[in-house]
Amino acid sequence: MADTKREIERKYESDESGLPDLTGVAGVKAVIDKGVAHLDAVYYDTADERLAAAALTLRRRTGGSDAGWHLKVPVAPGVRDEIREPLSDTVPDSLAALVRSRVREAELRPLVRLRSDRDVRHLVDADGALLAEVSVDAVRAERLTDGGGTAQWTEIEVELADDGDPDFLDKVEKRLRKAGVRPSSSASKLARALAETSRRSGSGNPSGSGKKKRKAPPVPEEPAAPVTAGDHVLAYVRAQRDAILELDPAVRQDAYDSVHRMRVATRRLRSAFRSYGKVLDRTVTDPIGDELKWLAGELGVDRDREVVTERLTTVLGELPDPLISGPIRTRLDTWANARRGGSRGRLIGVLDSQRYLALLDTLDAVIADPPLLEAAAGDPSKVIGKAVRKDFGKVSALVEEAIEAPPGPDRDFALHEARKKAKRTRYAAEAATPPLGTPARTLAKSMKSLTSLLGEHQDSVMVREILRELSAVAHAVGESSFTYGVLYGREEQRAAGVEAALPGAWEEIVAEGSVQG
Repeated sequence: MADTKREIERKYESDESGLPDLTGVAGVKAVIDKGVAHLDAVYYDTADERLAAAALTLRRRTGGSDAGWHLKVPVAPGVRDEIREPLSDTVPDSLAALVRSRVREAELRPLVRLRSDRDVRHLVDADGALLAEVSVDAVRAERLTDGGGTAQWTEIEVELADDGDPDFLDKVEKRLRKAGVRPSSSASKLARALAETSRRSGSGNPSGSGKKKRKAPPVPEEPAAPVTAGDHVLAYVRAQRDAILELDPAVRQDAYDSVHRMRVATRRLRSAFRSYGKVLDRTVTDPIGDELKWLAGELGVDRDREVVTERLTTVLGELPDPLISGPIRTRLDTWANARRGGSRGRLIGVLDSQRYLALLDTLDAVIADPPLLEAAAGDPSKVIGKAVRKDFGKVSALVEEAIEAPPGPDRDFALHEARKKAKRTRYAAEAATPPLGTPARTLAKSMKSLTSLLGEHQDSVMVREILRELSAVAHAVGESSFTYGVLYGREEQRAAGVEAALPGAWEEIVAEGSVQG
């Protein structure tokens, strides 16, 4: 199992290339010299440097206290998660899997070699506890592809101790700045190495072989500020594609809420294709939408089970003991854990599948060469506003239909359909917020509230269905089904409460008039 370490650090450079006295930093009792470590790291990437473009670094490093394979994943500015595996001759399968959504069918190969002489200092407090590690790194970079190219520089790195206070880094930076040290212009050693060895490629080739000078490493192009309706829709599509790619490693690691967030991104993307069918040609996007629906379904295999389990566990905890009859908690645990291990393995298989990787390729292609229709060149407020109002009109019809329907299966179905359409309208309003402003923002908020209310009802429908199943199993083996009936009655009341609240909630949404913007 790979080891993960949260890394919070800052990098600096100085014309003097030295480390100023840090004993005056608030909280620092002593600066302890830990000697010089000699580090040798080879960084891996695809030929077109896809990992570097995504600010991911994959390296094999020897020397120092943490020799091994390291994958660094950005979390926030100056914050990365470093995922570690022991030394081996080839890229560990676990790390290759975490970058598969970026690499896909391309080959990972050595790209850059960095050798560093790291002069390390520990900043400690009055109790001798480590506050931060400060190092002065003399770096020698060598490009391992396209005729080489070399570079060298010295930088200062300050890494916060585990569980340290990030504000401490501000205190260190204040002292460094006073001494003329400035933040590094490069986000990482690899980024600087790629830039400098590319510029110097050829100059580092003493044989004068005349090899063509390598182009600068690819940097993700910042799209121009949205102007047309098509620009705004594509910006939203791009954001959801990026979310899927960024969440892929977290889903593989079973990080909290990652599966749900990735599922939402697929739904947002599919909804955008459908809502803005006058902007992007649906003959192209509908097949992609089908694949996104498949992916969302695979991501949601365990979601309904989790919702039901959480609800029943909560309600059981609220019931007085006299109302609990039979081994209902054991029965619920057995049901909740059924298939979980298998479904987890199935999900990883989906993320490794050719179908999923082909979907990512297709999304990239649509963003690079979008199937824009005539309306895409139009005024965003008109084109996008019209699409949002159309979606809202569909929600309105479904809500009115549900309110008029008699209680029972027909109303349950109508409310579920209204919920799905409200989600789509919410996502359409999110995409419309940049050009439409407050009206779209208000509508998105209203649709989120409506979705939550109708979600309560749908959860109740699901819970009652499962209670009927569990009650039948319990009855068949001679267990009491009394408590199942109590819970069923409570869920009926819960659904009835939503149905009673819906007309008033809907009137408030309509009264806001948010879709008229």
